Amino acid sequence: MHFISPVLWQFLVNWLTHFALFPPEASEIAPYTDSLYFFLVLISLVGMTVVVLLVVLFSVMYRKERNPEPTQIEGSTLLEATWTIIPLALFMVTFVWGALLYFRIYNPPTNAMNIYIVGKQWMWKAEHPGGQHEINALHIPVNRAVQLTMISQDVFHSFSIPAFRVKREVIPGRYSTVWFKATQVGTYHLFCTQYCGTLHSQMIGQIVVMTPDDYEKWTNGSTSGASLAQNGERLFTSLGCSSCHSGNADSHGPSLAQAYGSKVQMANGSFATVDDAFLRDSILNPTMHQIAGYSPIMPTYQGQVSEEGLIDLVEYIKNLNSNYRVQQTLTTSTVQSTTPAAPAAGQGMVKQ
Repeated sequence: MHFISPVLWQFLVNWLTHFALFPPEASEIAPYTDSLYFFLVLISLVGMTVVVLLVVLFSVMYRKERNPEPTQIEGSTLLEATWTIIPLALFMVTFVWGALLYFRIYNPPTNAMNIYIVGKQWMWKAEHPGGQHEINALHIPVNRAVQLTMISQDVFHSFSIPAFRVKREVIPGRYSTVWFKATQVGTYHLFCTQYCGTLHSQMIGQIVVMTPDDYEKWTNGSTSGASLAQNGERLFTSLGCSSCHSGNADSHGPSLAQAYGSKVQMANGSFATVDDAFLRDSILNPTMHQIAGYSPIMPTYQGQVSEEGLIDLVEYIKNLNSNYRVQQTLTTSTVQSTTPAAPAAGQGMVKQ
């Protein structure tokens, strides 16, 4: 909420934006973030003004000419209570306001569109579930919630879109998320705000906010021909995962169908939620999440699968609703390995 009239508020924001002193408010969360920011600036200016005026006032009132002999001044309970209660009230207002804003920023809507971001020296790579790939750019539709699932391939990075009031650390070996809803069509700056090496200043890009129709046209014209889930299925098969995760009663590994989002019991008796981080860790370090009832025989794929490959695998498992395709793949592989090769031309034939 704003403490000044909407007209004056919009004038202030437009004036700051026009003189490049403040980025535009181009996301749903931006006005709320700016309100808290300007509130903090306002109380800081008021506090500074009060302190400066009191210093000047006391310097005049108690200068040596007017008060040659020091005067003993007894404490005032009312004064002490005032300068304690007022700052405490301001701190509590700021705390509650900031907490509400925090929960709003860190809890994306359930229907948010998910896009994966991989940071690496020195570029941003965006991967859309439909198979669209972008370098140092991100195309999104206007007025639709977008969640970014981000990870770094090498060192610490920081994903920042000033116009959206978005900034999140991108860390090696761990997924971090951020969400936003763009409210204005246009092109906005993307920065890395964490020093990440010699070409850190060149790790920049642009966010292109499009109308739904234009975004659909871009999506249809930018697809690579296969979605992330389809790429993940091929990788799942090539790594031999089907043999242990077929869903059969004698399988060496747990069924992955509809596993995403569920709670599973671990070997130590605790329960864990199967999310993106859980799946990634299970692929790279299987002993980290040992599921009850299964032996720790799964090999690690550390160094064998890239971050993009891990994203493909995670997206495939997230969309795995049944074990039919896994079992079909396993059956096909078994038949191909047991069927003798056809004789070459001219071999195995009886000469007439």
